Amino acid sequence: MITSTTGPQPADFADVRATNLAVVLRFVREHAPCSRADIAASTGLNKATVSSLVADLIDRRLVRETGLTENRVGRPATMLVLDGSPYAAIGVEINVDSVSAVATGLAGERLLTWRRSFSAGDSVNQGMAGVGAIVRRVVSRMAKEERQVLGLAVAVPGLVDVQGTVRIAPNLGWRDADIGGDLAKALRDPGFPIQVDNDANLAALAEQRFGAHSGASDLVYLTGEIGVGAGVILDGRLRRGGLGYSGEIGHVQLDPEGPECHCGRRGCLEAMAGIGAVLQSKDPSPAEIQVEIEEVVRLARAGDPGTVATLDSVGANLGKGVSILVNLLNPEVLILGGYYVPLAPWLLPAIQEELADRVIAAEAGGCQVVASTLGHDAAALGGAARVLDSIDSGRLPGGFARIP
Repeated sequence: MITSTTGPQPADFADVRATNLAVVLRFVREHAPCSRADIAASTGLNKATVSSLVADLIDRRLVRETGLTENRVGRPATMLVLDGSPYAAIGVEINVDSVSAVATGLAGERLLTWRRSFSAGDSVNQGMAGVGAIVRRVVSRMAKEERQVLGLAVAVPGLVDVQGTVRIAPNLGWRDADIGGDLAKALRDPGFPIQVDNDANLAALAEQRFGAHSGASDLVYLTGEIGVGAGVILDGRLRRGGLGYSGEIGHVQLDPEGPECHCGRRGCLEAMAGIGAVLQSKDPSPAEIQVEIEEVVRLARAGDPGTVATLDSVGANLGKGVSILVNLLNPEVLILGGYYVPLAPWLLPAIQEELADRVIAAEAGGCQVVASTLGHDAAALGGAARVLDSIDSGRLPGGFARIP
């Protein structure tokens, strides 16, 4: 994938046409409506090449013409926008008790959003059978709408290596699981690529592409589910680390004498600032969490002293973890997700106090801490975003036309 501070640039390596098709497609996505002349001027591709590439993208129904505009110097120009009407990208998030599925079009418009109950079962195969049944229904819905599925990306709450193997997902009880391979079998080799990644990573991609701070080059997403993890984007790219295990901020130890964590140690950020700390329960059941969070919000709005004090304490502990991330990474924005979102009005003041005390750079290095606007299906939406990123990188549907 080509990245540049000045926008998409033409490639100079082997498959020039394939790469330049992606350059033009990205330019249209970012700057539509635009003309062929706009593309040529901004990318450095000559006008004849741009015309050929645009014709190819129109044939693939990835781009379409919208008519003429006269609001410019010179002759009226035919403007281009994204099409993508025959295509869909699917993202799925596996949680302890539910599976969320999102399908989007090429421009990111939501075509479908589902959340279904789910049990991981006694084995990965049983779990994948359940997920597969849900995905088949999504694919069937897209087929009825005459849309080709471009790909599927699955978000899992656990350590996922760079090959997509789930090394450990403790809340699901899974270890060393080839989720992508098992799901392909459950779907009977569906004919589209399947990718697997950590839920925080994919949620960070969703925020970068679709969120209130879309386009941010340096962004951190902090999950607020049963576990606490971070998805990190630096210099415009998702950072997974050497083996894919980055972002485990939830198991940074804040207090060696603190409460016991699921990992077996004491005083981890997850134990001191996770949802269990908010609800003052070590093992809240997934079915109970939503109801209990709503009650916490109700009590906090009413000014209940005990509830406000608990949220202030959790916010301060969360602020310690956030300060570590800000000192290390200096992001433009750190986004609170999951169950942190409805609690943000009470958590953010304490977080800001900790940032002021603990971050070395003035004004927290320019980092904003905000609540997500994408809801609980952010990781599933991020799965769709990852598929669309693949298209932006040149994996376009259909065969490439031969160069004359």
